[in-house]
Amino acid sequence: MQGPELTADDFERIRALLYRSAGIALGESKQPLVAGRLHRRLGAVGVESYREYIDRIESASEAVERQVAIDLLTTNETYFWREPQHFSLMLEYAAAAARARQSFSVWSAASSSGEEAYTLAMLLDRLADTERGLRWELMGSDISQRVLERARRGQYPLERASRLPPELLHRYCLRGQGEHEGTLLVARELRQRVTFRQINLIQTLPEVGPFAVVFLRNVLIYFDPETKIRVLRAVAARLAEGGRLFVGLSESLHGLNCGLQQVAPGVYTRAATP
Repeated sequence: MQGPELTADDFERIRALLYRSAGIALGESKQPLVAGRLHRRLGAVGVESYREYIDRIESASEAVERQVAIDLLTTNETYFWREPQHFSLMLEYAAAAARARQSFSVWSAASSSGEEAYTLAMLLDRLADTERGLRWELMGSDISQRVLERARRGQYPLERASRLPPELLHRYCLRGQGEHEGTLLVARELRQRVTFRQINLIQTLPEVGPFAVVFLRNVLIYFDPETKIRVLRAVAARLAEGGRLFVGLSESLHGLNCGLQQVAPGVYTRAATP
């Protein structure tokens, strides 16, 4: 029996809702992805069509189910040790802060299920072996409460850590046994050093920071130019004096009037005020 159809009108309503809620400009080619990710929710909430489901999540009284839908449409797989070219630069900045007896705070601003945040925490904890004065703290955030719960647990399929250097894997991760075979658990001592909170980057940001470093990697690609500028300006305002913003290596801020200047590939700082 053929399942319910996501019509063109249904898809346009979903696109509009996602843009209003998360700032994500969903491409026209994503209609099959939307249908696939939301299909199970129809049965879960007891409706027979996508139209009925969209009616429901557009209702002001259905904030919880609306967040479930947003989570399903915005969650993307990630992994440990992604784009490591940036890590040596971050460690340089952290070492300089330690020698200047300054604290070093980091924000992983689109941390998804936490792999980036824990990778950074591993590196900072190891650096503290040699830079005894290093005082660091790290916050991860995401729009999805569901993936943040996964981040707080710190348990992942082993393949997510396939690129992680063996030294870090052995020092900071525990291999699952028995029913947890095929997974790893980030060591409790490291999990306790990282805080996670729900933050929607297109809304007014909470009073966090200032941060020496913000990682905002591989999220700008989902925004239109106007939303990119708004998000970048808001995040840049959370940088400490001389702080650095890291974006994905494939992302460019060229042509965006957001008050940032490039200092290295994928690395920006606030432009000097004339």
